[in-house]
Amino acid sequence: MPLDGQDDRRFSRQAMKAELLDAETERALAYAWRDHRDEAALHRLINAYMRLAISMAAKFRRYGAPMNDLIQEAGLGLMKAADKFDPDRGVRFSTYAVWWIRASIQDYVMRNWSLVRTGSTSSQKSLFFNMRRVQAQIEREAAARGETLNRQTLRELVAAEVGVPIHDVEMMEGRLGGMDFSLNATQSSDEEGREWIDTLEDDSDAGTELVEIKLDQAQLREWLLVALNALTDRERFIVRERKLREEPRTLESLGDELGLSKERVRQLEAAAFAKMRRNLETQSREVQHFLA
Repeated sequence: MPLDGQDDRRFSRQAMKAELLDAETERALAYAWRDHRDEAALHRLINAYMRLAISMAAKFRRYGAPMNDLIQEAGLGLMKAADKFDPDRGVRFSTYAVWWIRASIQDYVMRNWSLVRTGSTSSQKSLFFNMRRVQAQIEREAAARGETLNRQTLRELVAAEVGVPIHDVEMMEGRLGGMDFSLNATQSSDEEGREWIDTLEDDSDAGTELVEIKLDQAQLREWLLVALNALTDRERFIVRERKLREEPRTLESLGDELGLSKERVRQLEAAAFAKMRRNLETQSREVQHFLA
C-alpha cells in the first residue's frame, strides 16, 4: 500500500466512502475468510474499516512520522487483525482491530524515533506514549493544590503512576528531549574541525593488546641492543652474520673470513649467546625489582 503526497489524500477520501458493514455482514465476511480463505471477503472487510485505521493513524502525527507511513502501518495492523479475528467470540471486528492497529503504529513510531532503541518492554512502551500526558496531569493537580514540584519529585510521581522504575523515566526523558546527532558532525562550525567520533575511547580488547605488544617489542629491542653492545667486536660480528641477516651465513664461511675453524666459530657463537642471555636476565630482574 505505497502512499505519498496527493496519493495518500486520495486514498483517505476513498476509504471514507467505503461501505458501512452491519454485524451480520461483517460476521459472514469473517467466516468466509477464516474458513475458506476468500480473498474477496477479506478485501471487503479491510476496505470497510480502513477509515478506522486512518483515524487512529492521525492521532500519532505529533510524533513526527509522515502521515502516509502511519497509514501504511495502520493498514498492516488492520490486516493482522483480520487474519486473527475469530467471529465465534461474538465481538465486533472494529473492537478487536483497534488493538492491532494501535500496536502496529506504536511499534513503527518507536522504531523510527531514534537510532538508539527507545524501549522494548510493554511498560517502556506505555511510558513512551503516556509520559507527557501523565506529567501534565500531575503538574495540573499540583498547581490546583498550590504546590510546585521539582524535577525529581515529578519523576517519582510519574514512575509511580505508570508503574515503571524511576531510571526508566529518566532514560525516557533523554530520549524524548532530543533527536539523534551524527558522530561524524564536527565539533565546531569549521569544516576541518575534529569530528565527535574522534573523541570516543577505543575500549576494544584488540586496541589494548596492540598497544601492549608494541610496548613489549620496543622494550625487547632496547634490551637486545644493550646485550649486543656488551659483546666483543668479534662476537657481535658472528651474532649479526648468523642471526640478523636475511640469509644467515654458515659457520664455515665465517671461519674462512676470520681465519678460524668451523668448530671455533660455533664455540664463539655459543659463548656470545650465553653472554646475551645473562645480560637479558639481569635487565629483566632489574625491571621487576623496580616495579615491585
